[in-house]
Amino acid sequence: MTCEEFVELVTAFLEGALGPETEARFVEHLALCEGCETYLDQFRTTITELGSLPAETLSPEVRDSVLGAFRDWHAR
Repeated sequence: MTCEEFVELVTAFLEGALGPETEARFVEHLALCEGCETYLDQFRTTITELGSLPAETLSPEVRDSVLGAFRDWHAR
């Protein structure tokens, strides 16, 4: 497994949604790659810290503006 594949699978791993073979490859890569171990730790820390934020913290106007910026980003 490459680091790029690892990063793409982190969320599925944390949700327990990987198949047995993919999970085994994920864990094997994790044991061999210090950078991905650090990435996973940072991901877990982010979830822990941000997991307690209320679901809606933006006004509807700000939310629409941010979503619009991301929708238009690829066109730039």
